[in-house]
Amino acid sequence: MTKIKCIAIDDEPLALQQIAAYINKLPFLELIAECSSAFTAFEVLEKQDIDLMFVDINMPDLNGLEFVKSLTQKPLLIFTTAYSEYALEGFKVDALDYLLKPFSFAEFSKAASKARSQFELVQNAQNPSEKLESNDDFLFIKSEYKLVRINLNDILYIEGMKEYVRIHLLSQKPIMTLLSMKALEEKLPEEKFMRIHRSYIVNLEKVSTVERLRIVYDDKTRLPVSDNYKEKFQEFLDKNFMG
Repeated sequence: MTKIKCIAIDDEPLALQQIAAYINKLPFLELIAECSSAFTAFEVLEKQDIDLMFVDINMPDLNGLEFVKSLTQKPLLIFTTAYSEYALEGFKVDALDYLLKPFSFAEFSKAASKARSQFELVQNAQNPSEKLESNDDFLFIKSEYKLVRINLNDILYIEGMKEYVRIHLLSQKPIMTLLSMKALEEKLPEEKFMRIHRSYIVNLEKVSTVERLRIVYDDKTRLPVSDNYKEKFQEFLDKNFMG
């Protein structure tokens, strides 16, 4: 079992001691460091690969929110605080959960389990064969802790968004999943789908209008064909052109 590497950040010694004890009770967590300030945490993050942080918000000098916002690469995040008014701000920086002090081990364990699910999604994204199941007509993806079946003919285009992709569909609202564009590109049948940009894969059967090497879907949606994919897309147009 791959353990989730954690740090606990809290300026109150007793609170820090409790969080560390809770982490050590869960077999899927590994405590790497106990940090009494955001500045100590910075030092740890520079030297270690950390998967999950438990961060107190109300700390002197640099509070937990400011600390998280300053990070360019953010581990998974769970906030701990005695002040409920920070909850909304916490979720704005993509916190998985928000533990209001004093919290029980059961509450802590529930929040940690959320982090475990998210961590496993990330791990699966790095191993596409474990993340996607597909055939010629449909595929299954993980979205919001569920397996969702998507008919390939229903896909209009796919949009890359850092670690996530948004799959735009004809019959329903878009579906978000933690998956790389490369993983999807490898699974989708190449005779039906084409990468046209770092951020876009299109269903060739749904391409109806092309304007100056931009695929037009409606008044607001125009997908550019980048230079890296222009030649391949032009071949598709030439093959199907009737002039």
